[in-house]
Amino acid sequence: MSDHTSHKLWGGRFSIPTAAALEALNRSIGTDYRLWPFDVRLSQAWAVALWGAGVLTLEESKKIERGLARVGERLGKGVDPLPSDEDVHTLIDRLLHEEVGDVASKLHTGRSRNDQVATATRLWSMEACTRLDASARALQQVMLDHAGNLQETLMPAYTHLQRAQPVAAAHWMLSHFWPLERDRARIAAASRSAGVLPLGSGAVAGCAFPVSRVLLQGSLGFSAVSQNSIDAVGDRDFVAELLFAVAMMATHLSRLAEDLIIYGSSEFGFVQFGEAFTTGSSMVPQKRNPDALELARGSGARAIGDLTTLLATLKGLPSGYNKDLQDDKRALFDAVDTMLLVLPAVAGALAEIRFNADRMRAALSSTMMATDLADYLVEKGASFRDAHGAVGGLIRESEGSGRELGALPFSSFAKAHELFGEDVFEWLAPQKSTSRRNVPGGTGPSAVSGQLSAARAALSTVNDAARGNELVLRAV
Repeated sequence: MSDHTSHKLWGGRFSIPTAAALEALNRSIGTDYRLWPFDVRLSQAWAVALWGAGVLTLEESKKIERGLARVGERLGKGVDPLPSDEDVHTLIDRLLHEEVGDVASKLHTGRSRNDQVATATRLWSMEACTRLDASARALQQVMLDHAGNLQETLMPAYTHLQRAQPVAAAHWMLSHFWPLERDRARIAAASRSAGVLPLGSGAVAGCAFPVSRVLLQGSLGFSAVSQNSIDAVGDRDFVAELLFAVAMMATHLSRLAEDLIIYGSSEFGFVQFGEAFTTGSSMVPQKRNPDALELARGSGARAIGDLTTLLATLKGLPSGYNKDLQDDKRALFDAVDTMLLVLPAVAGALAEIRFNADRMRAALSSTMMATDLADYLVEKGASFRDAHGAVGGLIRESEGSGRELGALPFSSFAKAHELFGEDVFEWLAPQKSTSRRNVPGGTGPSAVSGQLSAARAALSTVNDAARGNELVLRAV
């Protein structure tokens, strides 16, 4: 059994100490300690709400608020929890008693740790969304900088990891910009989902005192008030949504990393890695390993695991609060912490990468303009099916003779289809291929220029969730 002095927020109906093994399992302060700024803030708002409800006198409310401010200062300087501090809420309650004495015992009137922790976690999540958005924007800016310099550089685009068609290198770079833009939209949506106030829901049935939840909403910066106390204390949808957004972002970063790792290999040589975000080999002196990108690629599995952990936890829970939900923060903190490490590392690695335009251009071949040859015949009046078949025959001849399409004699083209003219060889130039694709979203020069403008416009707006007025409601 546990033999240390207890400062539990519960226990009046128990006659013997809690088993030490249970306390070890139940103790969560190693995880939820970081919630202290948000717990202090919501507790100050609750003290004002209790004054408004007639539970506290004005002087008591002032005293508790000032005491919580001093507790925050102490925690900011670093306070080591005691064995009796099973979670951050117990720790703050103990410190508040040290600061203001017995009046601290009145603060917990009308609230439960159930709505308290839900509120603190939502506040933490909204701030995390702001930090994630800023880090994603920083990476997008690096992408934009590269794309602006790569508009005239052509490279192969790949499907099934086979060379398909020529594209502007800027177009490839921006293909990784837009997934991050969607991620930012999901992060903003997750922030809005978190912006619903559960405080005032009590343990499960609501608060019995006439606290103003609307004023709590405004003072804490929430955009809405929860509609059902049972749902409010057990709702972790906002955590799942944020974890999904992070998992998708990690997936997109993994794909970017994979592209760069492949393009940085000697076989491709499209990019050269810098030195600040790579490491060397302990045995092979010439190596420059893209560890930042490989770790980013690996982090995708970890983020997906955190999302799966939470969803598997939620699926088996009955309504209301259940202790299983204590583990929601482990998954949440791990995923967000990991992403806030990965995003700057990927941004740094990408920023110092140098693109080899000559190697990219050398990887283009006339065979990659096969679709353009089919389009040529279509413009001359052939059906695309017939054109596809004719060009397919030319590809077979090219492969059989070991020559590129551009090296075949005109007689081969004339034999393949009667509509081929002497100007067909002009259609085998990569620049002509890309210049013809100026539809919005295409790889043509005008389309890419327009895409760059759209990307800059998207980045000029900071995604932010609708929030409350964040009124400063204080009794002092």
